[in-house]
Amino acid sequence: MKKVELVEAVAAAAGLSKADATKAIDATFATITDALVKGDKVPLVGFGTFGVSERSAREGRNPRTGETVKIAARKAVTFKAGTALKDAVN
Repeated sequence: MKKVELVEAVAAAAGLSKADATKAIDATFATITDALVKGDKVPLVGFGTFGVSERSAREGRNPRTGETVKIAARKAVTFKAGTALKDAVN
């Protein structure tokens, strides 16, 4: 599902205009992003939890040349699906 399709589905389900649905979806994504940048978790009961995990520096290999390369430490966004979402999918 693309963002346009998501906007149309939200607009239809909530009885909003597409412009209002777009604003609501953009605001939701921005709020989740801001919380993750601050290092907070974002639990959405029944859906899942967004979080940030620390990935330590490590060595990897270039598969083409076999050369060892250093991979820098970084942060990664994580998502753990909630029980209700898992049950809906299965």
